[in-house]
Amino acid sequence: MSVAETIMQKRNNLKEINLDKHYQPLATRMRPTTLDEYVGQAHLLAPHKPLRRAIEEGVLHSMIFWGPPGTGKTTLAQLIARASHAHFERLSAVFSGVKEIRKVVDEAIERRQQKSQATILFIDEIHRFNKSQQDVFLPYVENGTFILIGATTENPSFELNNALLSRARVYVLKPLTQNDLLQILTRAMADSEKGFGCINIDFASELQNILVDSADGDARQVLNLLEVLVDLIPEKDSKYVVTQELLSDVLQMNLRRFDKQGESFYDLISALHKSVRGSAPNAALYWYARMIDGGCDPRYIARRVIRMANEDIGLADPRAVDLALHASEVYERLGSPEGELAIAQVIVYLAAAPKSNAVYVGFHAAMEDVKKYGSLEVPLHIRNAPTKLMKELGYGKNYRYAHDEPEAYAQGENYMPAELENQTYYHPTNLGLEIKIKERLAYLKALDKK
Repeated sequence: MSVAETIMQKRNNLKEINLDKHYQPLATRMRPTTLDEYVGQAHLLAPHKPLRRAIEEGVLHSMIFWGPPGTGKTTLAQLIARASHAHFERLSAVFSGVKEIRKVVDEAIERRQQKSQATILFIDEIHRFNKSQQDVFLPYVENGTFILIGATTENPSFELNNALLSRARVYVLKPLTQNDLLQILTRAMADSEKGFGCINIDFASELQNILVDSADGDARQVLNLLEVLVDLIPEKDSKYVVTQELLSDVLQMNLRRFDKQGESFYDLISALHKSVRGSAPNAALYWYARMIDGGCDPRYIARRVIRMANEDIGLADPRAVDLALHASEVYERLGSPEGELAIAQVIVYLAAAPKSNAVYVGFHAAMEDVKKYGSLEVPLHIRNAPTKLMKELGYGKNYRYAHDEPEAYAQGENYMPAELENQTYYHPTNLGLEIKIKERLAYLKALDKK
């Protein structure tokens, strides 16, 4: 029997046991209906916490739930509506626009006038509304036409406009812990009405831990994976035994949380870069592995590594840039997974190498002076003089050719604009090759003083 046939037969058996509810995904069926059933987010919902008290006392306000997928944002919004006896309207920023919002506004006004009932408008993925669309909410949030609850996986500071943020409180939802996810998994296997309590599932605790770890803090993932397992488990002696082999097959379908355009992406690349800068090769390898595991294009990481070599190692070890470029070329030749090792090697090298941002800082200081002082005149003696007229105007006059000077250095010569003659941008460190560079520049400065 094919996998598809096995799944269909198993679903038909479950429908016979509990007819209409099994047309819904397990994650939908197991959605909590009371705050006491809600798992996780104790920092917000533990007894006497402000949000818990506001919900229980019916003192509601507009709010933004910010957190990764599967942390209970939608469920919490529904529980708030149920606890406050408010009408719950749900829109998705992906499929809805101003027209749908206007319709909700009209119905909310009518509902308040005729039934004295409040309306909670839940906007899923609110960050997908542009700033102009977000402005539509402002007057209605302000006058209480509805209570807005927005859900987002992205940083509200970047994705929502300030006017909306000033009218709503932001609550951060954290990824669920392993114990949270085990509680959700156990409940789904024991619940005979909404879950799989009607069948005898033999699921060893160590295998449960593996499944929970793979879910990456996402309750929906746990329930979806359990549902796939139940669909595939062969029945034997009235038992459904989850084997390590079956679990491994199912988990190969599972991808960890990684949004190439979202905040998670930038958090990971930031962690990698800062680990390299902080000379922490183990942490750098871990964050690199997280990005590869999440599906990031290794070419992007290779480009960032070249930047790290220039920005954070610099002249303390000039070989860093060559090695970073070489790793990028190796990846282009070998591809994945073999080429990923070359990038890993250079990441470790950069993390272990001496660090200097002296050139980086000096370059930005020079750019600031360019903006500050504008187009300062090039000193006449170092100007190009390709024509007779330019030479007659003094271009290149008294220029000292360094190779004709003692030690190939024109002692006391000035190459800066007059206004910046004593300005210094590059301050080498006491690390790596810059120790020698610093000694050399100090020696040349001593010659200048002579």
